Amino acid sequence: MSVKSKTAVAIIFILAITVLSAASGQAADFSIEGGNTVVDQAGRRIRVEKPFARIISLYGAHTENLFALGCREQIIGVSPHEDYPAEAAQKPVFSYHDDPEKVLAGRPDLVLVRPMIDRGYPAFVQRLAKSGIAVVSLQPGTVEEMLVYWEVLGLLTGREAQAAAMAQRFTAATADLRSLTTGIQPKKRVYFEAIHGKMKTFAPDSMAVFALEAAGGLNVAGDAQPVRDTNIAAYGKERILARASEIDVFLAQYGTMNQPTIELIKSESGFKAIQAMKTGQVYIIDERLVSRPTLRLLDGIFEIGKILYPDDFTQKAREIINRARQ
Repeated sequence: MSVKSKTAVAIIFILAITVLSAASGQAADFSIEGGNTVVDQAGRRIRVEKPFARIISLYGAHTENLFALGCREQIIGVSPHEDYPAEAAQKPVFSYHDDPEKVLAGRPDLVLVRPMIDRGYPAFVQRLAKSGIAVVSLQPGTVEEMLVYWEVLGLLTGREAQAAAMAQRFTAATADLRSLTTGIQPKKRVYFEAIHGKMKTFAPDSMAVFALEAAGGLNVAGDAQPVRDTNIAAYGKERILARASEIDVFLAQYGTMNQPTIELIKSESGFKAIQAMKTGQVYIIDERLVSRPTLRLLDGIFEIGKILYPDDFTQKAREIINRARQ
């Protein structure tokens, strides 16, 4: 890529991050240094002399983003149970639970992981690194970090221009989706549950709250404090019930670590006092649409928007999202 092209890419990312910075409070703890060195969340410094050509992705969001960037030929393996996009299911499967020799036998030049793997399986990661394989650990928690993360993936794969364009389309689409509810007053007030059993919600700068607010919702738990620098925040039943009359809609994510049902939520002791329970405004949403750093965050905005303002999130909103995928 020419110096002029790289400058244009950098400007696009700076503009995108500036537009979205109000939605997230801190800088990413991974970065690009000197234009060609990736610093990952484990502090590794990987100098990118040329695009990596044989990539194993051990996190579904990495895989999804690599496909979105057009890297299907560079992906030689994915983690178990990946099914989005559908083509991912056709790739060879690798796991950090396996003997690292299986991964080495695939002859990757890059293995993408996330911090949970680094922390929980250090021997696996160290064995790969000792064999000369580049290991990069990434998992953004906010939308601002997500844009930096896309930039990093672009550098690693030689898809800098595609990553910049993806960030630009995402930024434009979220602005267009926000505009759909600009004139609506009063806005729906929402409690967004992250983990039902522990009565936890999302941190105010999380991607899930970004999706909620982009859909025109007001976050009832805007005063929640993050737990150990994660996107999850402690709240507790007492605080939820103290705001029972303010909660127009009760929204909960569903995924591997949290599997509530509407019936379970409604039957929770004391929850009958919540306004949303009285009016039947209790909904479940797939965590992959609101907690993963991919373009499907736009689908999360759309799904929440349909719940809150069904007359406004119609075919026009779907067209906005489809354009962002082009």
